[in-house]
Amino acid sequence: MAKFEKLGKKQYESLAAFRYALRRFIHFSEHAAGKVGLTPQQHQALLAIKGFPGRDSVTVGELAERLQLRHHSAVGLVDRMVAERLVERELSREDRRKVLIRLTAVGERKLKRLSAMHRRQLKQVGPELSGILKSLNSTAE
Repeated sequence: MAKFEKLGKKQYESLAAFRYALRRFIHFSEHAAGKVGLTPQQHQALLAIKGFPGRDSVTVGELAERLQLRHHSAVGLVDRMVAERLVERELSREDRRKVLIRLTAVGERKLKRLSAMHRRQLKQVGPELSGILKSLNSTAE
């Protein structure tokens, strides 16, 4: 049986505060996505594509991994986003068997607006989250 670290009341309070702060941020994020006409999942997909390390496109498999979705669920999401002109599919120049997903101008504009909103929110909640994380890492009971 795994041995668990003994937690004191302060650690439980910090874990609860961290979870609460995350939920507030997620609630903000979901509401912000709706304001620009996106679902939260579409926003996450746009961000995952644009923020992918080293390039501005992803395969469906990479997107599925980043969003923690099954491959077929990611295909459905991409299909809906293509229909809404948020993303487009293109054949890879290096490997013509690969299909890459990239943002359209519409997707770029929506993501830019949402990202600005999120950065402002993170500037507000960042110090709180930093303090909570610091208290989580403290060894004091």
